[in-house]
Amino acid sequence: MQLKPEEISKVIRSQIKYYENAIRQDETGTVLMVGDGIARVSGLANCMAGELLEFEDGSFGMAQNLEENSVSVVLFGSGETISEEQMVKRTGKVVSVPVGETLIGRVVNALGQPIDAGGPISASEYRPIESQAPGICERQGVCQPLQTGIKAIDSMVPIGRGQRELIIGDRQTGKTTIATDTILNQKGKDVICIYVAIGQKRSTVASLVENLEKNGAMDYTIVVAATASEASPLQYIVPYTGCAMGEYFMYQGKDVLIIYDDLSKHAVAYRALSLLIRRPPGREAYPGDVFYLHSRLLERAAKLDDAHGGGSLTALPIIETQAGDISAYIPTNVISITDGQIFLESELFHSGVMPAVNPGISVSRVGGNAQIKAMKKVAGTLKLIYSQYRELESFAQFGSDLDADTKMRLEQGARIVEVLKQKQNAPVSVEKQVAILYAVTKGILSKVVTEDVELYEEGLYIWLDTDARGAEVMQVIRESGKLEKETEEKLKSALEAYTESFLDTRIQK
Repeated sequence: MQLKPEEISKVIRSQIKYYENAIRQDETGTVLMVGDGIARVSGLANCMAGELLEFEDGSFGMAQNLEENSVSVVLFGSGETISEEQMVKRTGKVVSVPVGETLIGRVVNALGQPIDAGGPISASEYRPIESQAPGICERQGVCQPLQTGIKAIDSMVPIGRGQRELIIGDRQTGKTTIATDTILNQKGKDVICIYVAIGQKRSTVASLVENLEKNGAMDYTIVVAATASEASPLQYIVPYTGCAMGEYFMYQGKDVLIIYDDLSKHAVAYRALSLLIRRPPGREAYPGDVFYLHSRLLERAAKLDDAHGGGSLTALPIIETQAGDISAYIPTNVISITDGQIFLESELFHSGVMPAVNPGISVSRVGGNAQIKAMKKVAGTLKLIYSQYRELESFAQFGSDLDADTKMRLEQGARIVEVLKQKQNAPVSVEKQVAILYAVTKGILSKVVTEDVELYEEGLYIWLDTDARGAEVMQVIRESGKLEKETEEKLKSALEAYTESFLDTRIQK
């Protein structure tokens, strides 16, 4: 085939016309050493701290130590196919994860990739895992309650939207149960929940997801997991991943609840990672910046003001103590960062008081601001009466003859303990909590023997739903959030009427 000169010039002219004078530059480096989930790389002169780096085998890592002649990189994978002299490429991006509505109802890993059977996630937006916490001027005070559905917490240590409330206690005292019950109680309340599992067994995460699905909570929940078998760098970044996903919704004006389960394992993962990249160890071999590790995470929880959308991110970090020692390094660090703590006691748990909330050490620094007025009115004296009972109880066991006032206080305290006991996966609505707490603090429950309190309570909730008088009072409290004098009179007469009928049925039996 013979080409004519004019055709050749036409082709050349079109090539010149659409020619792009853009030279693609990739800054690359070389692997000097790899092992224990760490790679040391030379040649990345302009690398940024926290930058995502791509290895020759397609795996990724994050730049941590920027030294004079090399960069220490933590690997997001096993690193088995990485060897010396391989090429490493800068991406120019910090570690980012997919965010958005498509993640709701899914179980994802620390990089936002799905690990359930729901297929790929198509996210329209990505967000860096590390971002600046909202400033002082962007925030407003915590003023709106976030109901947990747990009587002991909503009455004595209330949590508000935008608060950081620490759940602390020994292992196997019900910390995760409180967190999951709080998620279950958000059903129909337009709160998006994020559960971050750090260093847990896969079987534990699987049973938790199954529990959430069974109770219909996965419809508004994202589960982010970096299990015990995964590399320390993934366990280190997973809370920041969950936080980035929550921030996306917060800046859209929505309310978000995020649970970090637990930050003790997070600190341990960061310690392992820091020692491997030869950062100097400090107290208990943790690196010097272990306080900043958690403060920069928990400071991102906030209640934004109306000018910034009015959204909120409520954080419930969990810390595991050893033999109830809350003065250890990591517990004291996190206590100083948060707005209060719910302390779960092993002794209470083993004596059958569940949730095992210790009212003396547990505190909410937001206090009554995070309660509806009806709850504030009813529960105002509850913590004091309960704490006095705990003190009297320890003295009463030494003395046989007690005066009438002490006996009355002990009996009321015993009933309060029974009322505050609660089964797992059984959150109670706030108006029903007001009713039962009113009954126990105002002495209506004094006629009922302590052993029958649980039965009384179960029957009361059914009666409040079915009886016209009870249902009317419940509706008023639910809608107004107040306990006015007239409503209080109606509630009192309704409770007295139910108590009489309950006692009649018990006598007949």
